[in-house]
Amino acid sequence: MEFLMSVQELNHLLSNKREIVVVDVRFDLNNHTFGQDAYKKGHIPGAIYLDLNKDLSGSAEKHGGSHPLPDAKLFAKKLGEYGIDTKTNVVIYDQANEMFAPRLWFMLHHLGHEQVYVLEGGMQAWLDAGFEVTKEIPAYGKKQFVPQPKQHAIVHMKEVKDKVQANEAVLIDSRARERYLGKVEPMYKKAGHIPGAKNYFWKDVMADDNKWKRVEALHEHFASLPKDKEIIVSCGSGVSACPNIMGLKMAGFTNVKLYPGSFSDWISYEENKVETKEQ
Repeated sequence: MEFLMSVQELNHLLSNKREIVVVDVRFDLNNHTFGQDAYKKGHIPGAIYLDLNKDLSGSAEKHGGSHPLPDAKLFAKKLGEYGIDTKTNVVIYDQANEMFAPRLWFMLHHLGHEQVYVLEGGMQAWLDAGFEVTKEIPAYGKKQFVPQPKQHAIVHMKEVKDKVQANEAVLIDSRARERYLGKVEPMYKKAGHIPGAKNYFWKDVMADDNKWKRVEALHEHFASLPKDKEIIVSCGSGVSACPNIMGLKMAGFTNVKLYPGSFSDWISYEENKVETKEQ
């Protein structure tokens, strides 16, 4: 499966006026205005900006977790306003190879859109290649994005609990090892991980040169996971899980699902236990 696009390929498509929508999703969890500010200072020509908190997440009061998925119909309407339907080629980038572009990649796939690519290396690779940036805000003709949600692509807390306890699925925690083990927890009131979860830090889908690992390396990275079993991927709030979902699919895993609420949702239920031991 080809989910990545190089900056050279994107530049070629833009130079030849190919129909494509570029989406800038740069964000910083510690500085929520970083992405919007960076976009205003300069972005890839033709790029629109979508914000993790305002556009790629729903209301935490109505849904579980700190970055719940937005309402599918409302998000589809927003996509249509930016000239995106299910036939539009979409290329997404963040600052480098980070978690935010894969988040939107997953959301679009979940809504039935297949022609979606993450820009390898993000904005940094674009700048390193010496390609043009602009401050111009693009205007796209409106389209109608008709969502066809793949309901099997996501699972919720009760399903996670039941399937892991029954050994019907493998649960992955995508956070850093120190957070998985409960040694540090900068964001939530409880530390540790969901019982039964195995730790696969999301940054480990990247190679030493900070590029995505090639397919063979991803096969090796996920070699201990059974391909004939459901894989549920979690993290803190359903964002950093998405690079792992991309990596698993690139490695040939087909039954891969996201727990959108992840650890932040899990600990919102007082009866749910957490663990700090390695699985």
